[in-house]
Formats: sequence, structure tokens, C-alpha cells
Amino acid sequence: MLGVAAMVGAVNGAVAMGEWVAGAPLSQTAPAAVQPAPEPEPEIQAPPPAFVFDAPLPGRVINSPFGLRQLPWEESGRLHQGVDIAAPAGASVKVAADGVVKATGVSATYGRYVLVVHKGGFSTMYAHLSRPAQGVKRGAYLRRGQTVAFVGNSGRSSGSHLHFEIRKGDKPLNPSFFMGRSFAEADDLPLRAAGRVSRKVHKATVSRWPPGVAKTGKGEVQLARLKNGRVRATLPVATVPAPAASTGSSSTDAAI
Repeated sequence: MLGVAAMVGAVNGAVAMGEWVAGAPLSQTAPAAVQPAPEPEPEIQAPPPAFVFDAPLPGRVINSPFGLRQLPWEESGRLHQGVDIAAPAGASVKVAADGVVKATGVSATYGRYVLVVHKGGFSTMYAHLSRPAQGVKRGAYLRRGQTVAFVGNSGRSSGSHLHFEIRKGDKPLNPSFFMGRSFAEADDLPLRAAGRVSRKVHKATVSRWPPGVAKTGKGEVQLARLKNGRVRATLPVATVPAPAASTGSSSTDAAI
């Protein structure tokens, strides 16, 4: 009897094992690997421009350009080595680019001035000032757009305005080619165009004459007073060839 019972148990176990094997899947399918989302490609950012020049008096216009200019008491034109920007006395003058103050002082012609040197051999001059800004002295580092001085009427000047110059080494350049512009590379700088001097002579408008200079002359000087109080003086002009690059400022470089 015991043998029969053991045989029946073995048969039942074999049957149960067969049923389990028959119901089990033949193979276990491995789950699909989850692919990571592709990373976005980094944006390619353009490098900062190599040179940036701000306007020293943003929003104000040039009323006396760069080039040959004749003052009423002169016989012919000579190089006006910068631009004049009319502005009320006390207006804030901004430094055109990052740089270091090379000199501040007072000149008989430029009046109070600040000279700033910049990278690439550039320098900027701010003249006819009422005063430099606080802390602006030789060796001071200035950031582009920082107040460097305040508009005045010092030196040989016909009213409150800023005389602004840009130079590459000793060569004066037309600031109109740089003000409010940026340049990706040094090769983009308009040095040739900015250094060109037109043969046309601009007649200056002044309202104040130096001591000892007569305001009238028979057939030589014609005067007309403008509504804004300035005086326009005209005398015959002989067109002169463009001068060679100046090697420095002279005592006759009035920036009226």
C-alpha cells in the first residue's frame, strides 16, 4: 500500500510539474533599453567685438565737422582735428571706450581737457571742459560710458560745447566714423576713410573774437548775426591741399 501511495504521489507531482512547464513562457523577453533624449546642441555665440566706440554726448549732433576749416581771422583753411558737439554747460561727457587717463590740464586753445589712451594705439581727447569728473586724473582707469568730464566753454571757444578727437598714434581721425559703432576685428576699422581730409574748407561760425583781431574790414570780412546769438563771419577762402598727418597739437589748433 505504501508503495502504491508513493507511486501515485510521484505521478501527481510529475503531472503538476508538466502543467506548470506547459503554462510557463518559453523565454523571458528582456525589456527594451530606454534611449536617452538627445542633448540640444549648444548655441554658437559670436565673440564680442574687438573695438566699441560710444558717442561722448549721446543724442547730440555735430555742429562743426572734422576737416579743413577757416576761422574768420585766418587767410585760409587748416585742419580741424576733431568734431565740435554743441551741448549746454554742465552736460555729462562719456568716455568713448575703455581706457586710461594719460593727461588732464589746461591749454590756451583747448581749455580744460582730458586725454585718454585706449587699446590698439587709439586715444581720445575731450576739450573746452568746465571740469573733469571726480577721480579722473592721470593713471585712472575708465570704463566705456563712464562720465569723464562736463561740458564747458574754456579755452578758445565760441560757446559751450565739446571738442572731441580720436587719434591712432599721432594721426587724427574723423570721429564720425567711430562714434556709436562697433567693429568685430581690427581689420574692420575704417582707418583709411577716417584719415582722409576733404579739400573743401568749412567756414566756422563764431561769436567771440580773440583780443586784437578787428571784427570788420573793407571788403574782407562780412558779418551776419544769427537768431541764436552767434555771429557768422565770411571772408575769401583759398582752397589748400590736404595737410600731412600732424605729429601733435600746436598752439594754433583752436577748436572753436
